[in-house]
Amino acid sequence: MQTLRACFATLDVGGRHRRVRRGGKRRAPSEALATLGARNYRRYLIGQLVSNIGTWMQRAAQDLLVLQLTGNSGSAVGILTALQFLPQTLFGLFGGVFADRFAKRRLLILTQSAMGVQSLVLGVLTVTGAVHLWAVYVLAFLLGTATALDSPARNAFVCELVGTERLANAVSLNSAQFNVARAIGPAVAGLAVAVAGTGPVFLANAASYLAVLYGLITLRADELHAPKEKNRGNTRLSDAFRAIRATPELLLPITVIAFVGTFGFNFQVTIALIARTVFHSGAAAYGYLSAAYAVGSLIGALRGAGKRKPPTARRLVTATVVFGALEALSGFMPGYATFLLVLLPTGLASVTVMTTANAMTQLNADPGMRGRIVSVYLLVLLGGTPVGAPLVGLVSDTLGARFSLILGGAISAMAALTLSAVITTRSRTAQESPPLTTVAAPPPIAIDSRLHPESAAQPVARRPAA
Repeated sequence: MQTLRACFATLDVGGRHRRVRRGGKRRAPSEALATLGARNYRRYLIGQLVSNIGTWMQRAAQDLLVLQLTGNSGSAVGILTALQFLPQTLFGLFGGVFADRFAKRRLLILTQSAMGVQSLVLGVLTVTGAVHLWAVYVLAFLLGTATALDSPARNAFVCELVGTERLANAVSLNSAQFNVARAIGPAVAGLAVAVAGTGPVFLANAASYLAVLYGLITLRADELHAPKEKNRGNTRLSDAFRAIRATPELLLPITVIAFVGTFGFNFQVTIALIARTVFHSGAAAYGYLSAAYAVGSLIGALRGAGKRKPPTARRLVTATVVFGALEALSGFMPGYATFLLVLLPTGLASVTVMTTANAMTQLNADPGMRGRIVSVYLLVLLGGTPVGAPLVGLVSDTLGARFSLILGGAISAMAALTLSAVITTRSRTAQESPPLTTVAAPPPIAIDSRLHPESAAQPVARRPAA
């Protein structure tokens, strides 16, 4: 009889299956599945996955197109990359202002449409044979500009889709779909370019934006967790910087990610250097190393999506120290196989750092200021790459590729520990500081039966004696 009751307990009246522990206690559903249960977020995530696969396809095909137009010029590809990511540094903060001033859903529809038009124009030019290098450069800069205005709103919009309770899970799921797209997109692009050329790849990416637009347009407005107060006229960037400086829960993740983004997250450079200069391997071996890091990142994102507890400063610092130690350890690996194996947990730790810092930033940001604060976070995360990548190359040329990993890992770990100690001490000092009390000034002094204006009584702020 007990067995029959346990079996019937696994079914509710709607026929949904529920897992049951021994003793009849129901097991809570997976946090990731519960987050995906939200209709709005599910539609949004599927659209983002389809679009990101198309975006990674275009990135690979765009590089191949530039190489074809310039006779395999690596400098031309470098200029293309710089033009596409430069707008993030120039206009990213303004994207945060727009995200707080206008409705994020409408803003995303506009920016996603603009990116789709860019891909469509590039595809038409390429298919018709009218494409030139200058046109690719201009379109890449326009795409980067639209992305810079889109990123703060897109990141801050996640909280409106799921609310604060499931924000950390949603951020991890976003990271998971990004890593899936990063693994699938370039591979599909390589096959598509070999069969049909680069033009159809750009057209396919343009079509992929329809999935995002469909998801945004069909969202249920009454299920969004939008902030009640609208700050359409009061969206100064200075307010965001002031809030970050005054809030330890914001200052810690943003400063930690600034150091890690500059010195630690340069694996696209360091893996290539290690593969070529240390193991003297070819493109296939480099691909396996990149895949190992990507697989570890995907596992880390899925693992984070299943967590119940909200992100904390302790988790961020611990994850950053672990990431730094693993990155430094990878620099000591004697052979190719051991280096590949260490990249798996390193990728896992790196995504844990990013998702924890992202979730902490959004959870502790004022809803009316979330777009601007997220834009600062994205600026320090992505803006450090143009500084860190040349430094990694310089260290590699001077001391060897291994030392670039060791130094990057050590700086990341030490920065997390130091910043945590400094910010914690600063916060405690501010809390223990006695409040100001108002002490009455002496009565005004009468001269010639008149009062000097400056002698009027004014309250004086003094601290009580210890």
